Amino acid sequence: MGPLIHAGRALGADLLPTLVFAVLVAFKVDVMAATAAAIAVGVAQIVVMKLRRQDISRLQWASLLLVLVFGAASILAHDPRFLMAKPSIVYAIVGGVMLQKGWMLRYLPPVAEGHGEKPMIAFGYVWAGLMFVTAAANLVVAISFPAVWPQFLAIFPLVSKLGLFAVQFVTVRHLAIRSARAAGATEAQIQARMAQMGAERPAAQA
Repeated sequence: MGPLIHAGRALGADLLPTLVFAVLVAFKVDVMAATAAAIAVGVAQIVVMKLRRQDISRLQWASLLLVLVFGAASILAHDPRFLMAKPSIVYAIVGGVMLQKGWMLRYLPPVAEGHGEKPMIAFGYVWAGLMFVTAAANLVVAISFPAVWPQFLAIFPLVSKLGLFAVQFVTVRHLAIRSARAAGATEAQIQARMAQMGAERPAAQA
């Protein structure tokens, strides 16, 4: 589950101002106050990271800029949909990065080398596709169904990623076993390999 946790942490940090906005809106806080709070959180996040001398990614700078631009537009136009649409841009950027061939190979346990590379490469593109789908879905909900947008943001991104991870794990494991059998490995060797793969997964999460 390493790639999901890694990506989730980074994306969660980048979307923190938007998540704050969604929670406040869900609790019926005034939209303008929620927008102002989201902008304040975005600025404070960067300031804290600067004070701690932490590296700030380009995506985080872009996220802050988007919060400021879309937040200001929301306040001036009195339309919260501007800020609601912001995650679509972030997800699209992440999806574009995930189009790089083989980006998921770093998460392949050494014990699975030689048997799981092709499906991992394929799933890298599937993850990119999910990001683009999430971006499009968020835009549709933000524009056409703003009343249910907080619930959408709280449920769909997380559930869809957990579902894809489950499908990926089962598929890659199945294909790795089939590849090992085709290479002449015995059932005992295959079972030992799979057990070792399971033992290495927690290390991959760190």
